[in-house]
Amino acid sequence: MSYQDLDEVIAIEAESFSRPWNRDHFAAELQSPHSFPLAARNADGRIAGYICPMLVHDEGEILDVAVAPGYRGQGIGRQLLQRALGDLRQRGAAVVMLEVRISNMPAIELYRRAGFSESGSRKRYYENGEDALLMTYHFE
Repeated sequence: MSYQDLDEVIAIEAESFSRPWNRDHFAAELQSPHSFPLAARNADGRIAGYICPMLVHDEGEILDVAVAPGYRGQGIGRQLLQRALGDLRQRGAAVVMLEVRISNMPAIELYRRAGFSESGSRKRYYENGEDALLMTYHFE
């Protein structure tokens, strides 16, 4: 992901979340020495999805991931997640964590298939009072 991608990324973010990240949030991720946002492009070069992983010491975290509505169900989220996990492992991660809405079954299934396990919850984590499911991936 680059600064030139932010208009497209922000549009996907707004279509995907009730409280989307803004331009400053993505810019901060691009500037952070701990983060390395990734974008997937379609055949025309437009952004089809993105993921925002970060690594501090040996702990990775997936902060944000979304796929444009017209590209969902095509494996783009899986590919982004696999790439992020590979990059995190290469950079020295021992574990990767994330939070996901308990109602977001497609995402939960994606993470389970990738090897994440449920490791806890955060009560009333989201703005509407919904709980977050904590999921963890351990590198072998």
